[in-house]
Amino acid sequence: MKIGMTELLLIVIVALVVLGPDKLPEYARKFGEAMRLFKKYSSEATREIREGVVEPLEEAQRPLKEAMAPITETVDEVNKDIKDLKKDLSGIGKPVSTAKKTADEKAEEAAETANEAAGTAAEAASNAADTAADAVSDAADAVTDAAQAAADSAADTAQAAAGSAADAAQAVADSAVNAAP
Repeated sequence: MKIGMTELLLIVIVALVVLGPDKLPEYARKFGEAMRLFKKYSSEATREIREGVVEPLEEAQRPLKEAMAPITETVDEVNKDIKDLKKDLSGIGKPVSTAKKTADEKAEEAAETANEAAGTAAEAASNAADTAADAVSDAADAVTDAAQAAADSAADTAQAAAGSAADAAQAVADSAVNAAP
């Protein structure tokens, strides 16, 4: 059962009237503590049930499932064989030429479908290879461009730094000459 906003508001109003505004926070705090304890105990109980009941049952079921696996596989194989046998027996009443003709037509259709699928797969693989080659080429171009831009920027920065260093050295030399007696 879910409590909506109107029901919650009604409960708060009734509690306010019954308990009064002075004692309502105290009882709300006690209710919160009780809810925390309930949650703690229920989570502990859930954990104990899981550890004491569920996990041992799962461990007990594991060998049974392993033992049943071959039996299940055998049953599946028998059901498949029965299904195939029914399918084979259903064609007994049909004329042989019609059944052979139908089988030949189905074989031809299957071969055509397989050829179409192979062609589509080859075309998709070729397209994927072309796309990958284009992506690699584009990435290589981008790396080359970035490296060239970085080299140009480094050269410009080095040239500017060298010019600044030369200017600073000239300024130091000029002040040394001016400071000399």
